[in-house]
Amino acid sequence: MEISRELYDHTDKTKYIFKVPNGINEEVVRAISKYKKEPEWMLNKRLQALKIFQEKKVPTWGPDLSKLDLNKICYYAIPDAKQNSTSWEDVPENIKLTFERLGIPEAERKALAGAGAQFDSQTVYHNLKEDLQKKGVIFEDMHVAVEKYPDLVKKYFMTQVVSPALHKYAALHGAVWSGGTFIYIPKGVKVDQPLQAYFRMNESGMGQFEHTLIIVEEDAECHYIEGCSAPKYKSPSIHAGCVEVIVHKGARMRYSSVENWSRNTYNLNTKRANIHENGIMEWVSGNLGSGVTMLYPASLLLGKNSQAHHITIAYAGPEQNQDTGAKIYHLAPNTTSTVKSKSISKDGGITAYRGIVEIKKGATNAKCSVHCDAMMFDNKSQSNTYPTIKVEEKDADMVHEATIGKISEDQIFYLMSRGLSEEEALKLIVSGFIEPLMKELPLEYAIEMNKLIQMEMEGNLG
Repeated sequence: MEISRELYDHTDKTKYIFKVPNGINEEVVRAISKYKKEPEWMLNKRLQALKIFQEKKVPTWGPDLSKLDLNKICYYAIPDAKQNSTSWEDVPENIKLTFERLGIPEAERKALAGAGAQFDSQTVYHNLKEDLQKKGVIFEDMHVAVEKYPDLVKKYFMTQVVSPALHKYAALHGAVWSGGTFIYIPKGVKVDQPLQAYFRMNESGMGQFEHTLIIVEEDAECHYIEGCSAPKYKSPSIHAGCVEVIVHKGARMRYSSVENWSRNTYNLNTKRANIHENGIMEWVSGNLGSGVTMLYPASLLLGKNSQAHHITIAYAGPEQNQDTGAKIYHLAPNTTSTVKSKSISKDGGITAYRGIVEIKKGATNAKCSVHCDAMMFDNKSQSNTYPTIKVEEKDADMVHEATIGKISEDQIFYLMSRGLSEEEALKLIVSGFIEPLMKELPLEYAIEMNKLIQMEMEGNLG
């Protein structure tokens, strides 16, 4: 169960054919849009988002962001590679090797209905199985979708789900977004195998701002898997992607992600879903690796009988602050939501569950259950819970539970008395702690998450 850190921290020497100067201003935004040959309506959306970004203040209520200098970030870098290749043979050897190391082509062959791969600011590979194309499923790079499906993109892109005015980094994303995924599942189509995209940030001082837009029509089903990683540098990087999901009447969507950015990365991602009548949205998230994470997937239960289920795992080691959680808004009758959150902190790491649950007047018979479990390895680490609960409807049920504790010395002693080393005993305890959530991840990702957490613990247990 051991893997080398080299798997993720390896840096590839890459030739770039286009880069914007560091810093964020109107000239940079225009240069990105011009290089991408975007229509005027998209440029206007970017410029509107830039104006909002310049007006918004840096949030001060969560982790410290003062060391992130946005003027030292490169917001757009295009590697010397063909865009959206449909064959791995067309991907440059050094970039292909990176994704092969991460297991992407092998996973596609074995278990995926489609796969995409983004390297810094450009999607270098994208493919979908032919039988799904015949059913009308669309799985494209977001930039291609702007060209091929402008009406759909205009209707949903940062209009109904995520507004650039939501917060400063949503506005930043709207101004400089690049790459990402567009998924459209037609009415009644059920995609049995997952679709996957992997985002790799390779360059030092880089920002990655992929945009994911998923539309699941009535009575359709989809499972999307997202993986992210980056090598470690001394200078800060930023990841401020955006995910927008629309779950129509009777549809079902599962969004699984394992985010393993390097510790010099500020992970300031925005994820939100609109769920309509009888729709079901599932968020399954693993967060580890980054130095600072602020991530709170949001579900807006707009239609009666709609459901949202959030499952999260966060790991914080030395010099890591994982501030994660969920936001759920019950806006219709008979809506249901659950949150299951697990966190592990050690060697001074900080984890926090930060959540909002609102049950609005008229959301009769709404039900919400939030359960947070935190495990600490030592007295240097921290685990915090910041729940915000607003219930405006009398006919509603709301439950919030939180537990926190250190690993029991009795448990360790018992396992060591059965022949395990202290390190093996600790790994077994941690595996048991996160197992209820691991089973919700696809098999390959559950194994990866277990390996990653054990790798973080390897030779560094106290």
